[in-house]
Amino acid sequence: MLSRREILKGSALLALSTSAGAGTSWSQEPTAPVAATNYGLVRGFVDEGVLVFKGIPYGDDTAKHRFQPPAKPIPWAGTRNTVAFGPQAPQPIHTHSGRNTFSPLDPISPVNSEDCLHLNIWTSKLRSQSSEKRPVMVYIHGGAYSSSSSNGPVYDGVRLVKRGDVVVVTLNHRLNLFGYLYLAQLGGPEFADSGNVGQLDLILALEWIRDNIAEFGGDPKSVMIFGQSGGGAKCATLMAIPKAKGLFHRVATMSGQQITATTPQHATATAQAVLAELGLTRATLNDIKDPAKVPMDKLVAAIRVGKYYGPVHDGHILPHDPFSPEAPSISSGVPMMMGTTHDETRLLLGASDPSLFSLNWEDLPARLEKYRQFLGSLKTENIIALYRTWYPKYTASDVFFAVTTAFRSWHGFVIESERRAARNGPTWVYEFDWKSPVDGGKWGAPHTMDIPFAFDNIQIAASMTGSSNDSENLADQISDTFIAFARTGDPNNAAIPKWPRFDLTQRATMCWNSVSQVKNDPRSNERNLIAGAPYIQPGT
Repeated sequence: MLSRREILKGSALLALSTSAGAGTSWSQEPTAPVAATNYGLVRGFVDEGVLVFKGIPYGDDTAKHRFQPPAKPIPWAGTRNTVAFGPQAPQPIHTHSGRNTFSPLDPISPVNSEDCLHLNIWTSKLRSQSSEKRPVMVYIHGGAYSSSSSNGPVYDGVRLVKRGDVVVVTLNHRLNLFGYLYLAQLGGPEFADSGNVGQLDLILALEWIRDNIAEFGGDPKSVMIFGQSGGGAKCATLMAIPKAKGLFHRVATMSGQQITATTPQHATATAQAVLAELGLTRATLNDIKDPAKVPMDKLVAAIRVGKYYGPVHDGHILPHDPFSPEAPSISSGVPMMMGTTHDETRLLLGASDPSLFSLNWEDLPARLEKYRQFLGSLKTENIIALYRTWYPKYTASDVFFAVTTAFRSWHGFVIESERRAARNGPTWVYEFDWKSPVDGGKWGAPHTMDIPFAFDNIQIAASMTGSSNDSENLADQISDTFIAFARTGDPNNAAIPKWPRFDLTQRATMCWNSVSQVKNDPRSNERNLIAGAPYIQPGT
């Protein structure tokens, strides 16, 4: 949870940024840091000795460029106050998880706007203060491709900067139908890129970083992109987009993989459903570009009719599936660190259905059958029997979460890591095994749990992690590892055991826990079992 000091500071800064125009000087804080971007001067603030700039525009208002590639920001006169987060991308307003337990992930005062292309920077020194160039850690938020933002407390970069003298960047971009509505087969040439403009926003942000980050003490030739869940999937997709080549130099994904993209056929069906909801036809399709004719809130209301929004295999921006039938060749030499959590679905499924934590053995087969698409032709009763043999102390609920984690969440991760290894790309694999003590330990090591450890923000996220020397020590190890990887392209550092690269012979995996250790092919029994089922990218 945020401290009272942090809440008051944020409120004061928000009030200040609201009252002061973009070209207005901030006389109340004469020592506030000022940096020069290619588009104008920006003034930030100091937090615990770290220079912070929030809400810097990296692109123009997307309301003027709906379903089209983003445009660069319009230059401004004077000095722009950048002391508060920019708006989040348009989306239904709701919390990340629907539970207070995981509230540190939720955006602060979420405000929807199509003017959402903003980024935030934490750094120790500007170029005018030091000639040293620091590695840049660019975080891409999760929420699939449809929701959330980078404005949550847990993504604060102060501790990473103080710990490793890096530059931290977080950002917002177009999501859901605003970023991934494929209109290319229904409209004119101006809609050619519409199914991937959310990814093009990310590329524009990386281009902004390439051209401007040196002013903030960052090294444009040492950029790591990292993301969790949907953020990791966005990173994996960027690895296969030619326009993104050379804009990043390391990749770290956390419980986020993208094997296949949406086919144009399925994406067009979604677009047709949205147009029908909006009362638009091919003849009136161009109206969708005009906020006066189709207001933002009407588009937000239409999001619900689409089954899935995400990158489209359009043969243009995304010429082929990200990791199918193999890992992308254009990024095979980029070092990659990728991980998953041991109990992904305890949050992904359990947060919205508490009854899953009290299943009995009679209920279990029917509950697992709801996920038949992931189980393939394997018989449910045989799967349950194997898990009861492998893990005799598991309850029926434990087996449910273990099976759904393996087949629904972990399977794609295994495929992606194997295809990276087949290309001999420098790859390191981890599994987050540390179990949260919160709520009596019911959540285990769930989806999202590695985020506060990577950011060294477990105090902010104490409602997720609890507070103990155990969690503090693990946060030291993981955050040091992410910093080392950003700096060198190799995660090995003094805080952890020697971590070999992943290959198909040993399958070396760093297992994060109270005592972290490298294990070869952990959960091999489960890995061999899921290999007998087809993998379907969730949502597509």
